[in-house]
Amino acid sequence: MRFKPSDALRFLAGLAIAALILGFVALRVTSCAPAPKPPPIAAAARTTPTVTPAPAAATATIASSAAPRAASCGAGPAAAAQVNQASLQTLAWAPMGRAETGWEIYTPLIGHEIGSSCGPDSPGFAAALAAWEKGQDLPADGIMSAAVFGRIKGVVQMRRPFVRLSAQRICPNPPATAALAPAAATEGYAGKAIQLRPGALAAWRRMAAAARAEDAAVAADPRSLTIFSGFRSPADDDARCAREHNCNGVVRATCSAHRTGLAVDLYVGQAPGFGPDSSAAANRLFMSRTPAYRWLVANADRFGFVPYPFEPWHWEWTGEAP
Repeated sequence: MRFKPSDALRFLAGLAIAALILGFVALRVTSCAPAPKPPPIAAAARTTPTVTPAPAAATATIASSAAPRAASCGAGPAAAAQVNQASLQTLAWAPMGRAETGWEIYTPLIGHEIGSSCGPDSPGFAAALAAWEKGQDLPADGIMSAAVFGRIKGVVQMRRPFVRLSAQRICPNPPATAALAPAAATEGYAGKAIQLRPGALAAWRRMAAAARAEDAAVAADPRSLTIFSGFRSPADDDARCAREHNCNGVVRATCSAHRTGLAVDLYVGQAPGFGPDSSAAANRLFMSRTPAYRWLVANADRFGFVPYPFEPWHWEWTGEAP
């Protein structure tokens, strides 16, 4: 049999075609094979996210903001704080005309006046007192004394229009009966009948409502800030002075602010065994710590009321002249 060149060419072409087909098939099989599995991931790596720690400065800011008051109350003249701590319950003086021991009773008023909420024996309190003294052209030593309290008392007292008149030896006339408004029975302490000038009564109502809304401890006692004395006629005061023999200008005044119809005696609490208007030192100290009194010290001026420092229960409305 004779082998032709054309037959050889056809044979080679067939081999080439077969090789191409085999290559194509191999490629398809390889591409369809499953991808190899990645190595297993540890359980901790699957469940614990990566957390970038906060910068140290940010952490310090958060920590310091948690107790700004503690930090500020600890900053100030330590020596003055020690002197104040020693005299707080031992100072022998007569700040309102009666002999007293210690000045703790007056600390809420003093703190409010000097703009400090720190304890009276703290360096922060001493620093605030020193700043107040400087503003009053007093030696700025941060030490509470009878002289310093005398200046504070003078500032507080002169906010009372009645006191400014008294300084001029003026005793204001009482308002006419028709110019007074009666309080509701629930507004008087133990249902007592109370009369005030209408403006003063309206201001007291706003103040009492705000206190109960803003302080749960005040709202918890239905007696809080009820009125146990409002307008008192000069004749009633004269009779009381004669009956109690104590019209000395401290406990009972011969010309009382209650004759104006602008003064109120409010229930702020009472120590066991004392009445709500007992001026005994133990009772007044107890009152100085009650939520009702401390709320008044911090907020009464919002409603036009100013205190008489000796009596935690006595407040006067300044919205109109006596």
